[in-house]
Amino acid sequence: MRKAVLWLCGQTKKPVLKLTGKDYNDNGLSDLLAIVGAQYKINIKVFNDLQHTITGWPGGKPGVEDTFRPERAEPAQKRIIIFSPHPDDDVISMGGTLLRLVEQGHDVHVAYQVSGNFAVSDEYVTRFLDFHHEYIRYYDPQNQIAKGQEKKVLSFIKDKKENLTDIPDLYKIKGLIRRMEARSALRYFGIPEENIHFLDLPFYETGMKLKSPVSEQDVNIILDLLGKVKPHQVFAAGDLADPHGTHRVCLDAILVALELVKDEAWMKNCWVWLYRGAWAEWEADEIEMAVPISPIELSRKREAILRHQSQKEGAMFMGEDDREFWERAEQRNRSTARLYDELGMAEYEAMEAFVKYYP
Repeated sequence: MRKAVLWLCGQTKKPVLKLTGKDYNDNGLSDLLAIVGAQYKINIKVFNDLQHTITGWPGGKPGVEDTFRPERAEPAQKRIIIFSPHPDDDVISMGGTLLRLVEQGHDVHVAYQVSGNFAVSDEYVTRFLDFHHEYIRYYDPQNQIAKGQEKKVLSFIKDKKENLTDIPDLYKIKGLIRRMEARSALRYFGIPEENIHFLDLPFYETGMKLKSPVSEQDVNIILDLLGKVKPHQVFAAGDLADPHGTHRVCLDAILVALELVKDEAWMKNCWVWLYRGAWAEWEADEIEMAVPISPIELSRKREAILRHQSQKEGAMFMGEDDREFWERAEQRNRSTARLYDELGMAEYEAMEAFVKYYP
């Protein structure tokens, strides 16, 4: 019903509560009127349903009636794991929500599933090694091991042939760059070091564009983190349109792990939310939680994204969208808020959207 009504709003360019019986009849939805009755009953039902998806408390608002809220009020302070396929998907796709969860006192853990080393350019590594060279020259000129590693990597980059697999030292450095950027973004949001987890799932670490299938080893790493944290909330990337397919594989690994622990006592009280953002957004009729973002929060989200500097300057996997990640994230979040406004909801600067997953 919601899908049909929101489609009708798009056809007529009207908000939900202004739809008339004629609008339904003229656009092939007379059967819906016959089943439900008067159009105002349908309008009010869909309007209320849509309005109840909006919350400024993505971890639940403590001490209030939560029957019509997307998240539970209790426990007031939740343990939360945000799974991020790469070391920037968290802030790109749900940076405003992440910030809100931290500020509202929840115990937020962020788990980066893969190193993301394949998405760092050789030129960016050269820049870091140049700094490293100067650092050694001034402070540790006798460090022959570091000098040797640096020379080995720079020599490989200089003579690297197209499509040649990186040597282990090079993709290790690239992974360390991604870690440094991720820590910087999360420090900016106030997340402690011990709550940042780099899983480095083995399926990704082939050194090549082609990755391995998900294995038991990948799933066990996720199971280990779930068992340690015992979260009340899990956020995961449901964005399956990334050009290299890593998001889909990462989600598969999480879903297998959740299926294996679905009978655990803590899992009975764990809700799973799927986000999108870097490549696409949920359709309006699919959204089950929409978190408004203020102009200040949107600015802070942008700052966190920009701390992933290696993905700003000539990022290697932009897909067909040539906008930088902070631009596409902001425009997508503003578009979601504008859509809610056009449907008759309150007007917000931006919104991040989520769909609930049921193991």
